[in-house]
Amino acid sequence: MPDRNAVKAYLLDLQARIIAGLEAFDGQPFLTDTWTRPAGGGGITRLIEEGRYFERGGCNFSHVMGDQLPPSATAARPELAGRSYEAMGVSLVLHPRNPYCPTVHMNVRFFIASAPGLPDVWWFGGGMDLTPYYPFEEDVRHFHSTCRNAVLPWGESEYQRLKDWCDRYFFLKHRNEPRGVGGLFYDDHGADGKVDFDSAFALTRNVGDAFLPAYLPIAERRQATPYGERERDFQSYRRGRYVEFNLVFDRGTLFGLQSGGRTESILMSMPPIVKWRYDWHPEPGSPEEQLYTEFLKPKDWA
Repeated sequence: MPDRNAVKAYLLDLQARIIAGLEAFDGQPFLTDTWTRPAGGGGITRLIEEGRYFERGGCNFSHVMGDQLPPSATAARPELAGRSYEAMGVSLVLHPRNPYCPTVHMNVRFFIASAPGLPDVWWFGGGMDLTPYYPFEEDVRHFHSTCRNAVLPWGESEYQRLKDWCDRYFFLKHRNEPRGVGGLFYDDHGADGKVDFDSAFALTRNVGDAFLPAYLPIAERRQATPYGERERDFQSYRRGRYVEFNLVFDRGTLFGLQSGGRTESILMSMPPIVKWRYDWHPEPGSPEEQLYTEFLKPKDWA
């Protein structure tokens, strides 16, 4: 049987550890907003805006319940439609001010779906991905290597499966374009009954615990890189892709909105400054073109 209390305790501790690391780096405190959900459950939103380094960022813990799984949660497993559910997780997005440091996302979550007279179905999901604007190969390789090491206890093939899943998932189909340079992604892990709880939980802990060592060294290297209006303008343009993905494709965002979640916490992932342009293309040979030609394509970075 799944130990929901152990999962919740881990998630709360993970949020606290991540916030402690980010506050130590930025030098500004994250605000704390504890909330309850009328339909059942609640959470803790930790947010920073106009920090010394992070222009906007948040790390949410949520634990919610409902009478019926929303469509975003049953898209891959339609046989669970109509079941009641319990869901908990930690979701994080950071938007640095400096365009030379990438935006980053991480999420780990746990679901239990229940129906009278039937055994519960549980599963884990999660992952992390990097979205650079002016990427450095050493940063991308570091991020992917840390992700690989987190999953390697389950085998090289399992790492490759989750890496490839991330490349497919964080893809803007309407643009035929990756959101960033990928990382790890998995969902419905355990729902088919072929993975035991302890192994699935251990994988999720490894992914969550890998976030700070995957990202903070990149932030530390790039925090003082000089930039100007050109770089900020391109960053704002590329942030538009982030918004498009989160509002059109992201299962976590859709689940939160479809389940009547707290809108402020769900949309804390949105960047504070964004731009769209009509049919824009980077100048040939420019650093902006380099992002498209050398980094926005699946590679075995690790």
